[in-house]
Amino acid sequence: MSPRIHLPSGLVTFVFTDIEGSTRLAQLLGPDYRPVLREHRRLLRRTIAATEGAELLTEGDSFFLVFPDATAALTACLTAQRALASHEWPTADAMPRVRMGLHTGWAEPRDGEYVSPEVHRAARIAAAAHGGQVLCSASTERHAQPLPPDASLHDLGLHRLRGFDDRERLFQLVAPGLERQFPRPRTADASAHNLPTPVTSFVGRHAERTELKRLVEAHRLVTVLGAGGAGKTRLAVELAVDLVESHPDGVWFVDVAAVTDPGLVAFEVAAVLGLRPEPGRPMVDTLVEYAAARRMLVLLDTCDAQPAASADVISRLLAGGVGVRVLATSRESFGLPGEVVWRIPSLSVDPPVGGAESDAVALLLDRTAAARGGRPPDPGESADLRRVVRRLDGLPLAIELAAARLRVLSVGQLAERLDDVLGTLDAGRADPDSPADPDWPVEPDAPVEPDSPGGRPDTVDLVAAAVGMVPPSPAVRAVQRSATERHLTMQATVTWSYRTLGPRAARLLRWLAVFAGPVDLATVEWLLGDDPLDPLSVLVDKSMVLAEPHASGSTYRMLDPIRAYAARRLAEAGEERSARNRHVAWSTHAMERAHLGPDGRPVTLSLYALDPLAGELRAALRWCATGGSARAGLRLAGGLDQWWRERGLAREGRLWLFRLYGRIAETGERIPEAELAAAYHMHSLHAGADGEFAEELRYSQRAEAAARQAGDAGLLARVLAGRAAPLVDMGQFAEAERICREVIDWASGQEVLGDALFGVFSLAELLWRRGALDEAAELLGAARPVEAARPVERGRRSVDMLLGMVALARGDLVAAHEHLQVALRSRMSHGFHGRACDTLNAMAVRCAAGGDGLTAARLFGAAGATRASMRCAPGIYGGYWAQRQGELRQELGDATFDGAYGEGTELGLEEAAALALAVEHPDLAVGSARFGAGHARVAPRQSVAPDRRRHHTGHA
Repeated sequence: MSPRIHLPSGLVTFVFTDIEGSTRLAQLLGPDYRPVLREHRRLLRRTIAATEGAELLTEGDSFFLVFPDATAALTACLTAQRALASHEWPTADAMPRVRMGLHTGWAEPRDGEYVSPEVHRAARIAAAAHGGQVLCSASTERHAQPLPPDASLHDLGLHRLRGFDDRERLFQLVAPGLERQFPRPRTADASAHNLPTPVTSFVGRHAERTELKRLVEAHRLVTVLGAGGAGKTRLAVELAVDLVESHPDGVWFVDVAAVTDPGLVAFEVAAVLGLRPEPGRPMVDTLVEYAAARRMLVLLDTCDAQPAASADVISRLLAGGVGVRVLATSRESFGLPGEVVWRIPSLSVDPPVGGAESDAVALLLDRTAAARGGRPPDPGESADLRRVVRRLDGLPLAIELAAARLRVLSVGQLAERLDDVLGTLDAGRADPDSPADPDWPVEPDAPVEPDSPGGRPDTVDLVAAAVGMVPPSPAVRAVQRSATERHLTMQATVTWSYRTLGPRAARLLRWLAVFAGPVDLATVEWLLGDDPLDPLSVLVDKSMVLAEPHASGSTYRMLDPIRAYAARRLAEAGEERSARNRHVAWSTHAMERAHLGPDGRPVTLSLYALDPLAGELRAALRWCATGGSARAGLRLAGGLDQWWRERGLAREGRLWLFRLYGRIAETGERIPEAELAAAYHMHSLHAGADGEFAEELRYSQRAEAAARQAGDAGLLARVLAGRAAPLVDMGQFAEAERICREVIDWASGQEVLGDALFGVFSLAELLWRRGALDEAAELLGAARPVEAARPVERGRRSVDMLLGMVALARGDLVAAHEHLQVALRSRMSHGFHGRACDTLNAMAVRCAAGGDGLTAARLFGAAGATRASMRCAPGIYGGYWAQRQGELRQELGDATFDGAYGEGTELGLEEAAALALAVEHPDLAVGSARFGAGHARVAPRQSVAPDRRRHHTGHA
């Protein structure tokens, strides 16, 4: 280069060119190569001179050029390629195929040369090109304005240049006179793929992605199984992106849903790989021969559209070459040798440790922000977001559709409407429930992505015509459209699978919709009245029912959107009344079994046995209140009585009772007086627990009238024993005590004292309140064997709880500790959480009296927080707890008390119970009070009035 050549500075464009295969060309031409090389240099230098470029270096067949302007550089390259293509070379084989690469960046010349990484980037871009091709960087594309006439730049995507860590977006110069079709650029990531580019971000699934990647790397055939809308395609595509570099011959996405005939599956795979049919040879043979020597991954999506044909192609591919791996997505497995079936779970709805949102909530947040123009949901909506994703079972498609609804609804409004899942999610959308031609099913699961930005012809249709098959009709063509259309509604997604079911499997799916949660095999058999194994296996294989193995046996459940669809089908089939009445009968039987041991005899009631049944019992109650028998509903409500109150759900119990009363009025169903009395008595207790004291008294009076009509002495004793509760709530303590004594005397005379046990406990509380401790202790001592003989009562250990309160009032910490520990341990063991809060407060008083003020404050905090979460107050003990907390605050000081109390509010009920049960026995303490000269009394003050709101877990 002459030193007089002016070198531009600042924003410049570097160009590198060389002849592709120059060594082979020199060997081929021999002595004739020198004039060809000389003519090649002349043509390029003429172009450079015409476009104000500077020639920095010429070495062999290579040029290094610099231009002050990106447009001038592209014009020079275009002109040079045209000149090379139009020149008359000695022979066609003598034509040099020149590759060119351009990059624009900031650089300053020093001593006649450029020392800059931008030079190296330009060289690597040229090395990535093929003979006859012009490639440039994104920077050159950005600054080349305007482009040469009739020219354009075609985006080839991101590529990793050798020697560079980042990825560079490359563009190909396209213009008349230039070749257009070239292999992929020769970059570090030159592995081919046609994976679709998603239009939305991928959220969560970190653990699933890792697990699936491990399986794909270890096995040659992995099938991702799941219900429609579970996210199979999206996860498989995201994983495939990670696997591109480990498969040098490519990762290829094949959408089987686009295939309308089983015989064309192999043609679709071949079309994706760029293969064309060979005359007289099966397409699958051509496909297998091509794949045999290659290391590639084939992602077959939505294989359940053509399961048998997909299985055949997969088996042939795997048998033909050891370097081929297949990742398939489907709603049912193939049953092929070596197949690893991986069921995709729903998105997690429980937040991980560390405070981050669950994957399901994160997806809903992301899609809601997009639907609302970039505005994320308000932080105050977080609880409703969790409600929504739980109601949708973490199903990704359902969450996506729900986010679209949030354009017009708040999250709370959406959560309230999800009792009708399908109606809410599919509202305002076209109903694609029925394709025009049922012989051409719709598979709503996967995107269709063209091989190149310009798209590709429908190779399958061309092949179909070539082999004499009739191309699909316009109606069939409609079902081959984009994933957006196929995923338009939840209804269309589930309909796809439902249409593949036989009559027995379809009937079982419909009938299983009556269950709210998982069921075991015996339950399915009882529901169907027949051996369910065959139809159940079909539903599990097609991912419409999830099988969850346990040590005691598998359970089976449906995702909520599928259950909602099946429930619609149940009603349409005219089977709803029969199926739901059978479910009510099963629920009643299951509830009764919860009170019995393996030998069928009553055992101590544990409310934990009702926890797993709560969803089923509520579903059965809903049917009883809307379309079934109100009498059966009252029976179910009676079984949930204590569970509702002990879980802080008294208001829910009242609402169900009101709905059942409405059903009775609607149908005129006759309810026996005894059953009405029991329902009214339960209602009274729930109203008191919910702070509705007038309602409490009103239903107590109704219960008494109905019980007297029934003529059942035990029932009347239970009702009358509950009469003290509303009187205490209204502050009429003397009247309440009189009622209790009368009921106890009457029940003793009728030999139904056990049924009046609530009255005994109420009287003991009243005696404790006014300081008649000896009489209270004597009364409770006589009640102990009565309580022990009643399985429904004895788990609550009310005698021990009240004897502990009497001991506290007497100052006997040893007796108080022992009674309260027994009561707390039993109440926690049997699920009586409301009563356990009373016992925690009593243990706090015991700790304060024993000198452990910090533990006392923590227990007070835990009990208070638990009661607040259960929306219930401490009843007759409320004033006493407040008094003892005030004294403890004075003793510890505000700051210390508040700190310890706050620590207690962070404890769960089980943690607080463990803390209370770990309190040391007073006899083990130094200077035990039991052996001291006297005891400090901690009796309740006469002036302390009870709370006006009573928690009637009481002693009912």
